[in-house]
Amino acid sequence: MPGTVSLQPTAIPIIDFACFGDGTSPEATEIGKQLVKACREVGFAYFRNTGIPQAEVDSMFEWSRRLFSLPIETKLLAPHPKEGWKHRGYSGVGREQISQMVFDPTQLAEIRKQTPDHKESFDIGRNDCSHMSNVWLPEEVLPGFKDAASAFFDTCRRFEIEKLLPALSLGLELPGGGKFLEKYHQQGENQLRLLHYPAVPAEAIARGEKGRISAHTVCDYLTDIEFTYNERKDYAMGTILFQDDVGGLEVESPHGSGNFVAVSPIPGTVVFNIGDFLMRWSNDTLKSTLHRVRAPPNDGKLEMIKERFSIPYFMSSDRDILIDCLPGCWDEDRPKKYEPVTAGAYIDMRLDATY
Repeated sequence: MPGTVSLQPTAIPIIDFACFGDGTSPEATEIGKQLVKACREVGFAYFRNTGIPQAEVDSMFEWSRRLFSLPIETKLLAPHPKEGWKHRGYSGVGREQISQMVFDPTQLAEIRKQTPDHKESFDIGRNDCSHMSNVWLPEEVLPGFKDAASAFFDTCRRFEIEKLLPALSLGLELPGGGKFLEKYHQQGENQLRLLHYPAVPAEAIARGEKGRISAHTVCDYLTDIEFTYNERKDYAMGTILFQDDVGGLEVESPHGSGNFVAVSPIPGTVVFNIGDFLMRWSNDTLKSTLHRVRAPPNDGKLEMIKERFSIPYFMSSDRDILIDCLPGCWDEDRPKKYEPVTAGAYIDMRLDATY
């Protein structure tokens, strides 16, 4: 039965972008190599010196607290659309149940009977997206929220374009140096998600009535209440995650033992992980790793499990560009494993299975 490996946070590599500059120096190439090594071996990394101001991160967490403290009827003024793939607006507690690579309607129905993820969320994309419009609360309900969230989305987008994609391109030694992946990410088809895991009675966790997020990517749903949050992988190109100080994120051990390593919050860092789509694109060269959010251990003295906030920024390739295997990730001895697919078709298929 999977458990938690007690390891130091540095079991997850730390990538420092301080000397990345404009991505043309030998130092930038070395940072790219370190990043790709982490993505091959672990699929997760801490990022330091990203250029994302800590003050902006702290402010976004404060906006998130204010948002989720609103009455439920107020939050439902910006409801998530009924279509699973339209990830915008507010989703209430228990609406989502992560399904990992399961698309059969009968199997999905059985999964959705299990303990739902005990969280609420608010999803935001770019404001000029014709494919998927944002769903905002009325301005008078939470004045300034729309502008603050949109600005933070843009801050994360700049890091993606100016440092992250060039670093991955350099580390993979793709044609064109650090510019290769950028041409597949021109539209900014990304998603900023504010997440709140409410405080919950410890007895409800113990009885299996409440869960947070199960381990995601090809997995069986956990029924043992010890884990409380299901296991999963992320669907898209990759994710930048901002955590509060509560913690709870765990990633499957790089040694493939089925055990999990705590990804404890480290001040001044953000967490990055590879998504399923980039793993597919790289012919499984890069690793999309199973991860989960777990409730704190309870020795019987805690009556309430503390609330938790996190802010993931999910990055996707342009929807309509046909994606084939990356150069250098296949040859005669390592043939292509997957058929070409557009990012839009792949992500929509995965999101429809979530709701």
